[in-house]
Amino acid sequence: MILEALGSIALGFALAWAAAHRLGDRLPERRVVLAAGPLGALFGAYVTHSALGPGHVVATLVGAVAVGAVLLSLLIRPRGRIRRSAAA
Repeated sequence: MILEALGSIALGFALAWAAAHRLGDRLPERRVVLAAGPLGALFGAYVTHSALGPGHVVATLVGAVAVGAVLLSLLIRPRGRIRRSAAA
């Protein structure tokens, strides 16, 4: 379990760094992004490990990356100006 946690944190950090590097203009402050990636991946590893049980290291890491990516995608701001209707 410790190696799964460390691996998921490393993968989450790598994912967050890649997102901050590639989408830096559409994301909030860099330290928020670099903190959200590993935390999301660690939570994803916990949920996946709880669902599958021990002995599924690769599946746990895949689940960790998936949840980390979803959490990072929630931080992305839309490009350009959002148009709102007059009624809103």
